[in-house]
Amino acid sequence: MNSPAELAATFRSQGRKLTPQRLLLFTLLHGNDKHPTAEALFVTATAQMPGISLRTVYQTLNELAEMGELHVIEVGPGAARFDPNVDDHHHVVCDGCGEIRDVYVKGATALKPQGAENFNITEVGVTFHGSCKKCTDLLRRRRSKKNSN
Repeated sequence: MNSPAELAATFRSQGRKLTPQRLLLFTLLHGNDKHPTAEALFVTATAQMPGISLRTVYQTLNELAEMGELHVIEVGPGAARFDPNVDDHHHVVCDGCGEIRDVYVKGATALKPQGAENFNITEVGVTFHGSCKKCTDLLRRRRSKKNSN
């Protein structure tokens, strides 16, 4: 994702409305590797700028996605997550707590799936599911406690 200043210039050059609320969102997203939901960004933004609306957050995120400045990630039921990392990368998702991390998979774009003949693949997305260390440790402690009773 471009810097907040670059995004502001791009918004202006495209005739898009540039507001203090949007500038705040650009700043909150820049370098953010947490893959936040719109609601999480709204909570953070509200703490810094009371009165910002959830509608403004969604509108800004949708425009940034439209411009190719961030990706919308759907990793299962629940709210969409937003990823300002537009480099070629993939994701690992904890099925326990929902944490998402960027991962890099060499050769992913060269994958040739069976059954996709006569289909023009324009993007490859790999998502790994499992448990983060914190959730794995918690599950082990619960099992250990249950077995000791």
